[in-house]
Amino acid sequence: MKKIAASVGLIALGASCLHAADNSYSSADSGKPWSISASLRGFYDDNVDTVSSGAPNRTTTFGFSVSPGGSFNWERDSTTINLSYRYSLLYYGVRPARNANNYDQDHNFEAQLTHIFNERYKIRVADSFVIGQEPDSLRSGDAITSTQRIPGDNIRNTGSIVFNAELTPLFGLELGYENSLFDYKATGPQILGPTAVIPSPAGSSDRLEHTFHLDGRWQMLPETTGILGYQYAQVNYTGNELIGISPAGTQYFSRTRDNRSHYGYVGVEHVFNPDFSGMAKVGVNYTDSYNDPSNASSVSPYVNLSANYTYAPESYLQGGFRYDRNSTDTVGGFSSTKGLTQGQESATLFASLNHRIIPHLFVALNGSYQYSTFVGGQYDGQSEKYFLAGLNLRYQFSHYLSAELGYDYDNISSQTGRSYDRNRFYAGITGSY
Repeated sequence: MKKIAASVGLIALGASCLHAADNSYSSADSGKPWSISASLRGFYDDNVDTVSSGAPNRTTTFGFSVSPGGSFNWERDSTTINLSYRYSLLYYGVRPARNANNYDQDHNFEAQLTHIFNERYKIRVADSFVIGQEPDSLRSGDAITSTQRIPGDNIRNTGSIVFNAELTPLFGLELGYENSLFDYKATGPQILGPTAVIPSPAGSSDRLEHTFHLDGRWQMLPETTGILGYQYAQVNYTGNELIGISPAGTQYFSRTRDNRSHYGYVGVEHVFNPDFSGMAKVGVNYTDSYNDPSNASSVSPYVNLSANYTYAPESYLQGGFRYDRNSTDTVGGFSSTKGLTQGQESATLFASLNHRIIPHLFVALNGSYQYSTFVGGQYDGQSEKYFLAGLNLRYQFSHYLSAELGYDYDNISSQTGRSYDRNRFYAGITGSY
């Protein structure tokens, strides 16, 4: 079951629409393993700095982006290789706050290798590398861990390897490892008083995330697979920066938020018909923040649901729900009983619809709603709500040329005081070969 995330930012949505454009006409150029494309878009952003609602320094701007890219898809016998790269230059009519220039440069590289050793064993290796500023393009997974646009060449890299083995006709194993690296360029805390510290994005969010999982898979019925699994996750904050000071004067650094988690879960995958499939996992998560002097630990539910439905040619609906523990860029103040903020527990509902209205006109809708509760620190038990939505219309004039029109909306409501809303409109053309 393909894992999806609702990603509705200007660049992320544009890339997904380009992908859809390539797929729409793949049969016309099936003999060519490579393709190149370039997009030109104009856009309007009414809150490019993602400042709080009603703030006097809210910046609105027009701008344009140029995005060339290419892909390579190679398939021979039992091995498939997929590579893609996209570069984006975004120019803003009004310079965003803390930007050194009126422009940003984004890079997005995706790679995947799948090899089938025989009918019983296969392996998949994948990597996703991003340099950017927008939280939706920098995040990994379904949960939003940072809401703010952060200037600079910020890096997120996620790599994974999954090995599947069919030990008997009815029983198999899946062994996997995923690694995510986050590296933000803004460094150095602001010290506002004896116990008041505002960490930089690097201090609060630079980290390495390691996740291992082992699933036992039982073929209960031809269309139904049962799952019994264990997952271990390790998060190490690497900013090496002051992030909090207790009333007694004790200093706390990024590594205070290091944690490890153990998951146990059961699940099922079911193919209702060739066009409709779903997956469900439910279990429990135990997280230990072992560097926190308060010895903070927590137990929380774990839920992972997803479905994929292709209801017409070039038209499909994907969606899901997830409840899990996740990192957050919010640290807040020190609490004598709750220490520093260690993370969030988040319930995330997401969906995306791609529909062919007429043979050459397509619509894409994306949406995500997340309700998060802070764990530990000054904001312990307080909530943040995230609502993201996107609409994209694309007309394919030919295999080589398309035009698009789109709108993205972000709304963040937080008890920490960083609520904001953001509207983005864009229009553009894409040439492909």
